[in-house]
Amino acid sequence: MKTATIRDLRYDFPKIEAWLRAGEEIEITKHSKPIAHLGPPKPAKKPKAAKFDAVEHMARLKETWGDRVFSMAEVEEMRAFETGEP
Repeated sequence: MKTATIRDLRYDFPKIEAWLRAGEEIEITKHSKPIAHLGPPKPAKKPKAAKFDAVEHMARLKETWGDRVFSMAEVEEMRAFETGEP
């Protein structure tokens, strides 16, 4: 682990930045006492995409709508209501 002072951060940051880009961890000191640790960012974890579960989807549909099947006239009426058309 490399060591740098507060003064180094203020006046020689390009050197500190180069160390970080190289993957070094840096201990920051003030009056020879450690006050912080700097390190390169950790790689971001990609969130796992939720897999589509057809069985669960159908169960939710059944719970919401039951065995209801809409006629075309009902669908047209619902669309007109949502869009505000007469």
